[in-house]
Amino acid sequence: MAEIPTKPYLLRALFEWCVDNGYTPHVAVKVDARAQVPAEYVKNGEITLNISPNAVHKLQMGNELVEFSARFGGVARQISVPVTNIYALYAKETRQGMAFDQDGPKPMMPAMAESEAAPSNAKPPAALPAPAPDPKKPPGGKPTLRRIK
Repeated sequence: MAEIPTKPYLLRALFEWCVDNGYTPHVAVKVDARAQVPAEYVKNGEITLNISPNAVHKLQMGNELVEFSARFGGVARQISVPVTNIYALYAKETRQGMAFDQDGPKPMMPAMAESEAAPSNAKPPAALPAPAPDPKKPPGGKPTLRRIK
């Protein structure tokens, strides 16, 4: 069985965080043939949707699709957006939230067995240089307090 990506879980958690804090959650969506959104509101192949409980009806945030009905210009519309097309969920008021990669998941680090199969004559990575001392930091190991009146 294929592993379920973390993205739908993160979207649900961010949505809940927005609502719990009294913010208005918005999703930014890359529109393609799979996204069912009002075409007249799409700009540059993207649309931002208010998904707050006051703005939508029957919101379902599944692992594959985010679906709800909402009014656009007074007309009720059924909206369906693949989770993979959502590239951000954020609070309108604070702009806090999360952006997601649109290129898909990145390859994972090689498994231990694969790295052990590397040729033994491969050179180890060069050591990183030591960090430069912070010029603002006082010399010595103990912190000091200074009273300011």
